[in-house]
Amino acid sequence: MSRPILLASASETRLALLRNAGIETSALPARIDEEAIRAALEAEGAHPQDIADALAEMKARKIAERHPEALVLGCDQVLEFDRRAWGKPETPAVARAQLLAMRGQTHRLLSAIVLYDKGAPIWRHIGRVELTMRSFSDAWLDGYISRNWDSLRHSAGGYKLEEEGVRLFTDIRGDYFTVLGLPLLPLLAYLELRGFIET
Repeated sequence: MSRPILLASASETRLALLRNAGIETSALPARIDEEAIRAALEAEGAHPQDIADALAEMKARKIAERHPEALVLGCDQVLEFDRRAWGKPETPAVARAQLLAMRGQTHRLLSAIVLYDKGAPIWRHIGRVELTMRSFSDAWLDGYISRNWDSLRHSAGGYKLEEEGVRLFTDIRGDYFTVLGLPLLPLLAYLELRGFIET
C-alpha cells in the first residue's frame, strides 16, 4: 500500500511532478523566513549546497512537527554562480543584473530534497545540473524579462526552462527534473526501496 506524501512547498511544479508520477501528494507549504535563514548561513560562509539542504530540511521539519505520522518532503533550490548562492530576483532590475552576470557563463542549480518520516529525517539528496547561457543581446533580455516577469520572479536565477527561459541556454548537463526543483528519479528509487510506493 503506497503512502501519501505531504509536500512542504507551495510549488505547483513540484506538486504536479509528484502527482503525474502517480504519487498521492498534498501540498502544505511550510512558513519559514527563507531570506533570514539564507542570510545567516551566507554570513557563516555556508556553501550553496548546504544552504539548499538546510532550507529543505527546515521546511520538512516544520510540517513534520505538526504531522508526525506523515511522510513529509521538503525541497529547496539554489543557484550557484561565482562561488555564491543566488536566489529569486526581487525586482526586474535584479533579474536583469543576475542574467547579465551569467551571460555566456556556466552556473549550477542545486536542488535539495529531505524526506521525514515519523517526525525525523530519513533521507536526503542534492541534485546538480550545470547550465551554460548563450550571449544574448541586451534588447532580447529586456523583452524576455518584460514578457515573463510574473513567472520568472518565482524561480532561482530568473528563468524557467519549461517556458521561454530555455532560450537563454546553449548547453544543459544534468537531469531535467532537477532543473524543475525536484530530483524525481532518485526520490522514486528511494520510495520504492523503502516500500513507500508500489513497485
